[in-house]
Amino acid sequence: MARIKYLTRADSPNQAIFDRLERERKVPTANIFLALTQTPELLDGFLTYANALRSSPLSPRLRELAILTVGHLARSEYEIAHHQSHALKAGLTQAQIDAVPQFEGSALFTPQEKAVMAFAKESTLKVDVADASWRAVAAFLSEPELIALVLVVAWYNSGVRIMAGLDIELEEDHR
Repeated sequence: MARIKYLTRADSPNQAIFDRLERERKVPTANIFLALTQTPELLDGFLTYANALRSSPLSPRLRELAILTVGHLARSEYEIAHHQSHALKAGLTQAQIDAVPQFEGSALFTPQEKAVMAFAKESTLKVDVADASWRAVAAFLSEPELIALVLVVAWYNSGVRIMAGLDIELEEDHR
């Protein structure tokens, strides 16, 4: 059970945040967002930042590989479950999604994809990223794409910690 209450539209004094959630996100609303409705100003910024990352110059395919890597390293069932459908839409196969935890030894990924996942792994586990890891992604990503990669990895590292700290439950339709 989550450590805080998930608000519903009927419970909330701030209807505008629910209008935004229904306009920008799937209905029914995911538990992470319902939990954050208690702080509508923070949720508003959270949504704005997340939306900006989705429209960043980093390809959706590489973005989702980075996110799934973070999710697996953090053992975040919630993050993994919610991003499998995004990964499929971005062109990954189910076999590739399943292979993310063992990406280093998998023949299913290109060298570029492995470099992105290695970067996400190093940033997640060590925070500091070695120059060799940076050079590996800088060899094929533009500077705007590199910035987006760093921001995606950092954002989803914060996201898994938010979900773990609040003990956000995975919705039944994602199990």
